[in-house]
Amino acid sequence: MRPLDDGARHWTEPGIYSVAPGVHRIPLPMPNSGLKAVNVYAIIDGDALTLIDSGWACDEAHEALEKALSGLGAGLGDVSEFLITHVHRDHYTLALPVRREHGTPVALGAREEPALRAVATPGRPPMADQLPLLRRAGGDAVITLLTEAFAATPPPTDDTVWEQPDEWLREGRRRTVGGRTLDVLATPGHTAGHVVFSDRAEGLQFTGDHVLPHITPSVGLHAAPVPLPLRDFLESLRRVRALPDARMLPAHGPTGASVHARVDELLRHHDRRLDDIAHTVSLGAHTAYEVALRLPWTRHETALSDLDPFNQALAVLEVAAHLDLLVARATLTGTDDGVLRTYRA
Repeated sequence: MRPLDDGARHWTEPGIYSVAPGVHRIPLPMPNSGLKAVNVYAIIDGDALTLIDSGWACDEAHEALEKALSGLGAGLGDVSEFLITHVHRDHYTLALPVRREHGTPVALGAREEPALRAVATPGRPPMADQLPLLRRAGGDAVITLLTEAFAATPPPTDDTVWEQPDEWLREGRRRTVGGRTLDVLATPGHTAGHVVFSDRAEGLQFTGDHVLPHITPSVGLHAAPVPLPLRDFLESLRRVRALPDARMLPAHGPTGASVHARVDELLRHHDRRLDDIAHTVSLGAHTAYEVALRLPWTRHETALSDLDPFNQALAVLEVAAHLDLLVARATLTGTDDGVLRTYRA
C-alpha cells in the first residue's frame, strides 16, 4: 500500500506518494543543493506512464527513480514520455540518459531554446551570464567569493548532458500518451520558457518552480538573460490566478491545497519587497548590492554576508530584478554608465 501524500512524512523522504487516482509524487535527491530534493510526478493511464519533470542526471537520482518506478510495477523503459516544466538541471537532465537508453520522448517549453543553446555551449564557465550582471549590480565582492568557491568546489559544467528535446511545448491543450488532457500554460519568470501543466478534470496543477509552497523562486538565474524577469514572473502568477483553482503539485516542497492561496501570498510578498527596496534606495543605497546588504534574507531574516556565495549572488540578482521593475514603473530612476547600474528615488 503506497502512502497518501498527506504530509505525514517530510516531503524529501524517498518513496512513492499517492496524490490522486493515477498520480504519484516521487521525490528524487539533488546533489549539493539546499533544496535537498525535486518532485517528479508519475501519471499512470492504463499502460502509459508520463513523468512530469525527470530529476538531476546523477547516479543517486537515477537509482532512486528506478527504485520508485519498480514500486509502481514499472521500469525506466516503461516511461512513455517526459513533460518538463523548465530547463534547469534538476528538472530536465535525467530525462536525457533515459532517452538515450530507451528512446523515451522528451518535451520542453519552446521559450527555453535560447537558454538550452547557452548551457550546451562547450567550455562555458559557471554562471557565465550572471557574473557581468553582478558586476553591473556593484557585486564585485560577491564575484570574488564565487570565484573562490568555484576554485575549491567546481560546479558541474559538462555540456554533454544537455540535448535538444523531441518536442517544443506551446500553450494549449495536450494529451498525454495515455489520453489524459493537460493544459499547457507558459509561465515565464523563473526561466523564460517555464510552463505549468493543469489537469482541470482532476483539479490538479503541476506548478514546477513557478508556484512553490515555502519559497519564492529566483528570477535572476537565466542562462540567456531577459530584460524584466520579475515583471514576467508577476504577470505569470496573475495568469495562473485567473485559471480555476487547483491542488498545487510543486517541484520542491509538499503538495498544497490551493494554487490560488499561494499565488496570493507570493504577489503580496513581492509587493512588500518592492516597497522595501524603493524605501532602501530613498535612504541612500544606490546599487543592487548596496540594497541587498541592507535587506534581510530567507524566512530567518539572514544578513546577506551570512549566506553562502551562490545565494548571495541570487540575492543581489533578485534585488536587481526588483529595481529594474521599479524603474520600468517610474517609481525609481536608473542610470547605467556602461559598467555600473545605479538607482535614485
